[in-house]
Amino acid sequence: MLDPAQPAYTPVARALHWITAALVLSTIPVGLIMADLDGGPLQDFLYNVHETIGTILMPIIVLRIIWRLTHPPLPLPPEIPAFQRLGAEVVHWLLYVLLIVQPVIGWIGISAYGAPIKVLWTFVLPPIWPKDSAFSKLVLAVHDWIGFVIIALLCAHIAGALFHHFVRRDRVLLRMVTG
Repeated sequence: MLDPAQPAYTPVARALHWITAALVLSTIPVGLIMADLDGGPLQDFLYNVHETIGTILMPIIVLRIIWRLTHPPLPLPPEIPAFQRLGAEVVHWLLYVLLIVQPVIGWIGISAYGAPIKVLWTFVLPPIWPKDSAFSKLVLAVHDWIGFVIIALLCAHIAGALFHHFVRRDRVLLRMVTG
């Protein structure tokens, strides 16, 4: 029997979740807006913000995965159907994988384009791919598509949390808020 007083997630897990959420939910609109601009200082600024957030996300996601593997959360309540448990697990792990892959693919694409990746306007990441314009276009197109998959997974994740909170009226959402 699960102890309802025992937190499902550690404070570290909750902090990493909400930091990740804030960064991802910030970088998505920045990425969409910057892609629609026709150059200029605003686009340059937004690219820098987008690249900085992606760079910051890489170690945070790695830390989240390590933390999750070494500090697994309590299982979902037993009354939740097996297909919902499986769906939650699949969405979580797809998000983890794509949130690692996405910034690396962006880094490869920008490296192949030949542009610097400035982080916090203070230092530049080294290129990790030789300059190749055609390859850059392909990789950045993949980066775009992965972004849309991440958006879809986030919508599923958020919808699931809201479903549990407002329809099922259980504590699943609150596990990530209060433990």
